[in-house]
Amino acid sequence: MSLTRLLDRFLAYVKIDSQADFRAKTYPSSPGQLLVGQLLLQELHAMGLEEAYQDKNGLVYALIPGNPKAPAIALVAHVDTSPESPGGGVLPQVISRYDGTDIVLQGSKKVLSPSRYPELSAYCGKTLITSDGTTLLGADDKAGVAVIMEAAQRLLEQPLNHGPVMLLFTCDEEIGHGVDHVDIEQLAVACAYTLDGGPSGELDIATFSADRAEVTFTGINLHPSIGKGKMINAVRLGGIFLDRLPRHILSPETTEGREGFIHPYEIQGGVAQTRISLLLRDFQASALDQQEAMLQTLAREIETEFPGAKVEVTRHIQYRNMAEGMAREPRAVTLAEQAMKNAGVVPNLTWVRGGTDGSRLTERGLPTPNIFCGEHNAHSLDEWCCLEEMEESVLTVLELVKLWAKERR
Repeated sequence: MSLTRLLDRFLAYVKIDSQADFRAKTYPSSPGQLLVGQLLLQELHAMGLEEAYQDKNGLVYALIPGNPKAPAIALVAHVDTSPESPGGGVLPQVISRYDGTDIVLQGSKKVLSPSRYPELSAYCGKTLITSDGTTLLGADDKAGVAVIMEAAQRLLEQPLNHGPVMLLFTCDEEIGHGVDHVDIEQLAVACAYTLDGGPSGELDIATFSADRAEVTFTGINLHPSIGKGKMINAVRLGGIFLDRLPRHILSPETTEGREGFIHPYEIQGGVAQTRISLLLRDFQASALDQQEAMLQTLAREIETEFPGAKVEVTRHIQYRNMAEGMAREPRAVTLAEQAMKNAGVVPNLTWVRGGTDGSRLTERGLPTPNIFCGEHNAHSLDEWCCLEEMEESVLTVLELVKLWAKERR
């Protein structure tokens, strides 16, 4: 029953298009995020949670009351999905008792194969969920949303000894604005946990530090018939710039572990002006300064080689490594480790090559490690998740609130 309900929740959430939009001037950046929030609010009220509401920014808060002598904690997930791949009209596929062979994504006829993704071989007999291959699945982070909602309902159905538990569902995490409007003092919790992670046992205690850069190339546009000696093609300038970026180092395709990278992910424009957007990532924030310096150097080189061209580099701060902030509340990690063990899960403390809402919450003074919830191949049309891992995440959350009930403020 619980697994069926957990699956049904997840499938309902992923079918709502809540893809974030970098270009939007609104918050949240897409109307679907408000729709997901409204659905969650209806479900929370149906569970009997009176202190549940959606604020003017689309964030959904709910309080599960508990022993006031115990520290309060927060469970956090984001309702938006990545803008990096198509995200509307999700048609999920459920593969029961996976047999270890290729999975055909029926909409695109693409194949998820253990030959390409060897980790699939470890999931024989499990229930896997994919999209049809034409869109994201949206497990990042609707798996986390489903885990929190299921854990909340079980807490209310089978009351455990626990302290106050605040639920928070954010918007626009994927574009770096997930906690822009979160009032940490209003949360009034000892620590928080994002449910926005990968395979069973992963406990993210450090993240990349992250910035976004935009490089704008301004050229001179003329009719090509009279362009000789006069035209400066901004598209070509952009191509030259990209060609000079490191490819064998400092790229996502060639780095792993604790190595950082520069990742160009979008190009827009034409002959008169072209803009390239890039992600800057490293576990050391100081390394982002070095990455920006490299971009500035390349920009000046191109301006020198093409008199009359203008190349402007702008940098936007996104989030910072959460590692240092964990020291403020060491119980946040130690109790999460123990909760996993109590749930029969082997903890695996990791440095995640990405970021979560917890990165910025920790930076702002609220320690927020990240707990697994079965997401795989995030931001990809090959995205999938495992129902049994989502269930293990639910059990971990239930064990976690029991452990915090034994602590004191």
